[in-house]
Amino acid sequence: MAISATNLTKSFGEGATRMTAVDNTDFVAHFGEMVFIVGPSGSGKTTFLSMISGILRPDAGTVTVKGCDIWALDNDQLADFRLNTIGFVFQDYHLFTRLTSAENVAIPLILKQQDWDTSLAAANQCLEIVGLKGFGKTLPVKLSGGEQQRVAIARAIVGSPEILILDEPTASLDGDTGKMVIAFVKEKVLSASRCILIVTHDIRINEYADRIVHMEDGRITGLDKGAQ
Repeated sequence: MAISATNLTKSFGEGATRMTAVDNTDFVAHFGEMVFIVGPSGSGKTTFLSMISGILRPDAGTVTVKGCDIWALDNDQLADFRLNTIGFVFQDYHLFTRLTSAENVAIPLILKQQDWDTSLAAANQCLEIVGLKGFGKTLPVKLSGGEQQRVAIARAIVGSPEILILDEPTASLDGDTGKMVIAFVKEKVLSASRCILIVTHDIRINEYADRIVHMEDGRITGLDKGAQ
């Protein structure tokens, strides 16, 4: 099992303005599967994602990733765990505009204190994996939206994380490019030793999911069996 969440709860605000974003929710994801988390804006998807990825501490409940109770770790242990176990692809790519594609991809390895040349070599290998061989010296501004998203994916996988989380990965892409990127992730990035979670509003890519988890009002309200 890759991820197990039990009775996960998170609220914001105080008194009359208090709002429960995630309400006593259970969730399981396994290695070798791509799980989509879908639902309307304000349904709690991003809050839920933040808690199971070790970014936002829940008010109640537990999150176990690879058998480790992540919220029992201290801050330094949790930061190390995220760095070594979880790759995150942000909706707006979060690429550094003054760094080349390879330099952007190498950042997680630099944070692990690997030397610069080794990190760049690994970064270029990951760029080749995502179909961007020869783009290592290209600045993000020279890339299309789909290419920037693939650079972000390369950065997320360069450290070989077993959990990969993508937050609205097709939001800034046209339909054909979005499907191309997700099809690529399904074919080239997903493996028996990796679990991929995708938060999305984009029903055009649902065909690529192994399971689709529906959220509304902070709760999981349904589960669809996706592509086989």
